[in-house]
Amino acid sequence: MYNFFLDGVQFPIAPSEMNMRINNQNETIVLMNEGEVNILKKPGLTDIEFEVLLPNVKYPFAVYPDGFHPAAHFLEKLEQLKIGQEPFQFIVNRMMPSGNLLFDTNMSVSLEDYEIQEDAENGFDIVVSINLKQDRPYGTKRLKVETSTSNGGTTKKATVEKQRPTTSKKIPKSVTVKSGDTLWAIAKRELGDGSKYTELAKINNLANPSAIKAGQVIKLE
Repeated sequence: MYNFFLDGVQFPIAPSEMNMRINNQNETIVLMNEGEVNILKKPGLTDIEFEVLLPNVKYPFAVYPDGFHPAAHFLEKLEQLKIGQEPFQFIVNRMMPSGNLLFDTNMSVSLEDYEIQEDAENGFDIVVSINLKQDRPYGTKRLKVETSTSNGGTTKKATVEKQRPTTSKKIPKSVTVKSGDTLWAIAKRELGDGSKYTELAKINNLANPSAIKAGQVIKLE
């Protein structure tokens, strides 16, 4: 069983397949006496592609964690992610029928493009092809120059300091699940890191991290 989340919103029907291209930036050059060699570089960004069915009819096999929503609800979310110019979290939970988590994909991504397909064979439902690209966080750096004088000469030393954001937010001991909440969204909102949802699942003995309901109390520590 697969559960797909974009920015905390779960698709009612998980895509039947997904392609992830793990890119690299290696470069080959030809040396006079050695022939072709491979110059290894830092890994590139991962590309993700999949098609998802957005139903306009409530199916018994679909998942609606906060109630039924038509396709327009998800199309509006996709448009917000497209024009928002902000990365968001892409999560895929892979679980056994028993609910035990096998492994998951948890990645910060951007929505590159998507294509809406309407076909008479799909009835009132809509198929959307979605392309995501991994987002790699980076921060600003400050160049600090120190000047010293000795023996009539001046020496300058430059060092690079990374600028890291700080936070003074007080973390509560527990929270109550609201309608539409996901464990990832709670981890992002309260802990500042959505990927910590796995820690919350362990703390609260949740075999299925996506099976939380409004009114449920989630311990944060």
